[in-house]
Amino acid sequence: VVVIVLASIERTAANDEFNGIRRAKCQLSRDRTQIYEGMDNVLMKRLQALRTEMRTRTSTQTAELDAYLVPSYDEHQSTYLMESDQRVRFLTGFSGTEGTAVVLLRSAAFWVNERDLEQADQELNCAWRLFRNGERPTMAEYLIAELTPEALVGVDPQLYPHNMWKHLEADLSADFIRLVRVQRNLVDLVWGMKRPAPKSNAIRVHPVRFAGERWDSKVARLRSNLTALRCDGMIVTSLTEIAYLLNVRGSDISHVPVFKAYLLVTHRELLLYTNTSRETLNVKNHLKTHSCHNENCVQVREYGDVWRDLRTMAQHWHRLLVPSAIVFDTGASEAIYSIIPRNIVFERASPIIFMRAQKNEGEKQGMRRSHIRDGVAMCEVLSRLEDRFIAGDHLTELWLVREIDHARKIQNNSEGIAFPTIVAFGKHSALPNYIPTNRTNVEITEHGTLLIDSGGQYEDGTTDVSRTLHLGDPSPDQIRAYTNVLSGMIRLSMQTFPENLKPADLDALARGPVWGSMNDYPHGTGHGIGYYSAVRESPISISYTAKHRFTFKEGYFFSNEPGYYKTGEFGVRLENVLEVVDTGKIHPTGHKFLAFQDVTLVPFEPKLIDRRLLSVPEKKWLNEYNARIRQQVGEELKRKHKMDAFYWMMNKTRYVPEYITESDYNGGAVSIGSPCAILQLTLPIMVLLTKYAIALF
Repeated sequence: VVVIVLASIERTAANDEFNGIRRAKCQLSRDRTQIYEGMDNVLMKRLQALRTEMRTRTSTQTAELDAYLVPSYDEHQSTYLMESDQRVRFLTGFSGTEGTAVVLLRSAAFWVNERDLEQADQELNCAWRLFRNGERPTMAEYLIAELTPEALVGVDPQLYPHNMWKHLEADLSADFIRLVRVQRNLVDLVWGMKRPAPKSNAIRVHPVRFAGERWDSKVARLRSNLTALRCDGMIVTSLTEIAYLLNVRGSDISHVPVFKAYLLVTHRELLLYTNTSRETLNVKNHLKTHSCHNENCVQVREYGDVWRDLRTMAQHWHRLLVPSAIVFDTGASEAIYSIIPRNIVFERASPIIFMRAQKNEGEKQGMRRSHIRDGVAMCEVLSRLEDRFIAGDHLTELWLVREIDHARKIQNNSEGIAFPTIVAFGKHSALPNYIPTNRTNVEITEHGTLLIDSGGQYEDGTTDVSRTLHLGDPSPDQIRAYTNVLSGMIRLSMQTFPENLKPADLDALARGPVWGSMNDYPHGTGHGIGYYSAVRESPISISYTAKHRFTFKEGYFFSNEPGYYKTGEFGVRLENVLEVVDTGKIHPTGHKFLAFQDVTLVPFEPKLIDRRLLSVPEKKWLNEYNARIRQQVGEELKRKHKMDAFYWMMNKTRYVPEYITESDYNGGAVSIGSPCAILQLTLPIMVLLTKYAIALF
């Protein structure tokens, strides 16, 4: 009897595991049937239409499918997509950046990262089971449990990274389930004539005064890398890599200045595959496309010709570099890999990623300048926010989004925003990736934290900054959470370290104070920042769960963004962009000592800082940081005659006393068990003893 009971419990646990996370809005009694209304009903019809296409052989160009995968990528494995590539959003309603849908004939499942989990739970209807990436069941385990041997799982190979395809295919084949390439995208067939037309806007030249290096110089460095790897050439599939390498930009995708294209680089040729109608005379002169018959000019061909040329040219190559997955970049698609003979494929991370990450002198100066202008924009908006609030105006999340976006747009060299602006008030601030919509928009009041995460695209840099505010009287819990996050942020900013240290090893510095409150945040502490490019770029990723071997180099820029989220109540996130600098000192092992310099210059919220929880070095750092804001941002505000914002900034960057006083101690206690607290409690005694000794002598 005991054995039977235990077996029953195990089966129940397994069933619960494969049902996904518990979704409160989807818990129905046994005698009720789920009724879909409004948008949920539209999404349900789309799901059913996709299942019809799965059973139609003319659509699949093969046998009927038992499952179909819909990843959140385009043909270039971009995470930010143009509207015509938003297939996951069209099918599921999920508005986040990353998620994978798996549709079976009788069920549907969705995998998402931890930081987007709550958002997906709210946006997906109850037809979808919801799972976390990185936890069981994996996609393969789910498919094996739901399907029978000989089942067919279809996916569009242009939208699926080869690295992910390879692992999924191996896992499924062990249970005789086949992963098949479906050349006609089934979601597009359901979308039909209502699918937005793909963009094909004009290409723009990125002047060398901003880029800091000529494109032919970059190509020469890349070819040197390919020679060292004994490669005949490489296929570049990443849109941001093409834009960087050729010093060109586009506007096909919102927030990322790129255009759809492939680039084939050999020692004798440069072939750019895109819509040739988007070429301007300026671009033709820039790329030297006129009568191009040598290795230092670019031949422009139609976007679709890349498949024919790869098949033809592969016959003459011995070794072709095809990008593999690295950190945030997933590498080339399965379609690219499948068209090139396996014996000539050299699978390796793109060398362009490391060239791009280490900014040249012109790019470094541009990043610093653009962050000063960005600081001006944020000071203008935040001072206006407080003034309007004090005046009694009714302000909402969407109002503040518009104000922030406009303030950036009017700055010099502005090219818009770097990602959709996050303004999250109250319980919304507990959602790391919340973006307000007309449906969710709420009024900003004095009863809650206000989290703002935003960034700008400038011709001379990309910015990313998060600040948390409170327009009323914050609670002790909110002050403690904010100060712990600030403490972690400062600890990382102050760190000096040898250049062979892995980024993951620094994560505990930022998370330490949050861990001390027995909490954690569901996202990485930092990521690489592009230069007038994607706001998140490889190879830097600061997360204790990451296993990357890549290290910091002088000239890298990355984000420093610890957080704290109390579900259903409030959230805190603070974020600066840091520049990696060389200290000029040498470690005993011979490695350089590196350090960080904050380039973001936006004030913190003094009313949310409990300085008793900060160490003396942390308060010293804060005072030096505030002094830089007053000097660099303050001068620009005065030059522009933005005096309201100037005085607001001066008030927010007041000097913070670095030593604890008796009144601080009487006003409340910090955690006695922490080393920081012990130091702060003993400092007044040490100061008194020192004064007494001096008086005696």
